[in-house]
Amino acid sequence: MTRTIAPRPRTLVLLLLAALGALLAGAAPASAHAALTGSDPAQGVVVQQPPARVSLTFSEKVAMNGDSLRVLDPRGRPVQTGAPGNVRGTTYAVRLEGGLGKGTYTVTYEVVSADSHPVAGAYTFSIGAPSKTVVSGTGPTVGGGVVGGLYQVGRYVSYAGYLVLVGGAAFVLLCWRRGAGVRALQRLVVGGWLALTAATLWLLLLRGSYTTTGKVADVFDLGLLGQVLETKPGAALVSRLLLLAAAALFIAVLFGTYQRREEGAEKRDLTFGLGIGGVVVAAGLATSWAMSEHASVGLQPGIAMPVDVVHLLAVAAWLGGLTALLVALYRAPAGTPVEAAAVRRFSRLAFGSVVALVATGVYQSWRQLGSWSAFTDTRYGQLLLAKIALVAVMVGLASVSRRWTGRLADQGAAGDRAAGGAGTGKEPVTAARGAAGPETEAAADTGTADTRSAGTGSAGTRPADARSAGTAGQGADAADAEAAAPGSAPANSADSRRAAQLARQRAAVDAARRKRLRDGDAGRFGLRRSVLAEAAVAVVLLAVTTALTQTEPGRTEQEAKAATGAVTAPTNGSLSLSLPFDTGGTDGKGVVALDIDPAHAGANALHLFVRKPGGQPFDVPEVKIALTLEAKKIGPLSVAPEHITTGHWSADGVQIPMAGDWKIAVTVRTSDIDEVTVSQNAQIG
Repeated sequence: MTRTIAPRPRTLVLLLLAALGALLAGAAPASAHAALTGSDPAQGVVVQQPPARVSLTFSEKVAMNGDSLRVLDPRGRPVQTGAPGNVRGTTYAVRLEGGLGKGTYTVTYEVVSADSHPVAGAYTFSIGAPSKTVVSGTGPTVGGGVVGGLYQVGRYVSYAGYLVLVGGAAFVLLCWRRGAGVRALQRLVVGGWLALTAATLWLLLLRGSYTTTGKVADVFDLGLLGQVLETKPGAALVSRLLLLAAAALFIAVLFGTYQRREEGAEKRDLTFGLGIGGVVVAAGLATSWAMSEHASVGLQPGIAMPVDVVHLLAVAAWLGGLTALLVALYRAPAGTPVEAAAVRRFSRLAFGSVVALVATGVYQSWRQLGSWSAFTDTRYGQLLLAKIALVAVMVGLASVSRRWTGRLADQGAAGDRAAGGAGTGKEPVTAARGAAGPETEAAADTGTADTRSAGTGSAGTRPADARSAGTAGQGADAADAEAAAPGSAPANSADSRRAAQLARQRAAVDAARRKRLRDGDAGRFGLRRSVLAEAAVAVVLLAVTTALTQTEPGRTEQEAKAATGAVTAPTNGSLSLSLPFDTGGTDGKGVVALDIDPAHAGANALHLFVRKPGGQPFDVPEVKIALTLEAKKIGPLSVAPEHITTGHWSADGVQIPMAGDWKIAVTVRTSDIDEVTVSQNAQIG
């Protein structure tokens, strides 16, 4: 007698833990999401002498290639020479041609942040005097165009595949073990694995073009693919593929050995091993996202990455399990309907997942937004509000499903009591039969054995159905007997057509009987509709979540706006400056907004606003302003503005003796010992 020896669950668990440990060991967190924090020449300034180079400073190290930093003259001609390089720390520079003429020059940059997302932007400065420029765009933008759209689709499919794979397997193991033998559920989980695998390969191919040229023709460039494999996102995608190989082994055992095992100690051991191994593989797959996206950069990456893994696991258990329940309710064979107990178990699993989602979501929202104003002032916050609204809708629909589950359980219990009191010796009826009316219950009794001849005229069968099914069965049996008889002549074409027609009629009768059984069960019919509504909302929720992972966090978007220190010159001739500051003490961070009107030589009105990073007005003990025209050695000219209201100071009649490139320095004191001076050049007159 041959005995099949399955691998011990403990060995499988140790191997998977080792793989996850190796994956986590390579997850080196970065400091922050990339944002432009400074430039030389600065944005909007007018310099008298052509600079030898242009340098940009980011909030963290970024990845660059030869075309990442370009400088275009007023006619749109590139004037940089050579490739950009790292000067020091997070500052990158590119050299310019000699003898540049007067006019407005455009600086464009396209880099890749440490959280794997492309970052692009542009600004202008002028030599001698501002001029018109023909530059209206920056060419192919990283992260956009056709390649960007295809990359977004790949990300959506990868998330959907992960949810279906993990959630479907969890539904089978934790809620409905009989589902391991249901073909529709097997196809669902395998389809999730195939979708995630195909999407991962697709993202790996697209990554090079997505972060560099944005051209479709470069998707299959092996040189770019080699560069991608050397980056953190490329390593994460390769790690995901390796873990998907382990997931394939898990699926083979779940739908092979496991579903064939009889209930007993051996199957319980296998269930435990599959459960632990499945959690390890699912967590490893989730880590491949956490280690290369928003969670790996910014505040507290050591906490954020595990929280992100838990968040993804909870989403998969809820939405993926919901998809599996929907498939089971609609596609499970009539002989193995989903029991009310299985639906109740999933309801408890979904409730726990929602609790985990809320807890991890609150932490992620605080980490990525940083202020209440970011909810409405940033795209990330607006998408997050949409996600919260969709989750609230799904929770409301889930409460409706829970009520239908309670009714289904009550109907099943009533059916069991009725079957027990009859004393017929039959097994307790299922919830579906207990909820159906007398007519459908009789049909169920006659239809329990498909191999029984449908034409026997059972007492419980409806006459029309019995005649149709009986005729179909007799015709099919006659055709089979004629074909099987030794030496018999081949059936003529008319008999073949008649047999096929009768077979189709029999299939239609069987389908109609199963539909009557399903629709006759009010509890199960209502549950299917509410679960279908949940799944429809989940599709939209997944799209919003995918967009959210591609959007710059609200916290860093606000910091980037403050850090750029943009200079604007409205048509009325006034000048506006934005200067971020950090004194290093308590409440030491903020932004100074300075308006000078009319920004010409002579008398000017000056308004100064101090705000916290979130935009709230901020009173500080002292602010001072100094104006210096270094080219003419004029200044510094001190200005002591008068406090008007919370966060607002002003000064009238500020005399600026002549036009030129003035250095404007603002000193901010936030305590007795915490003080800082920030400055920026601006053209006056």
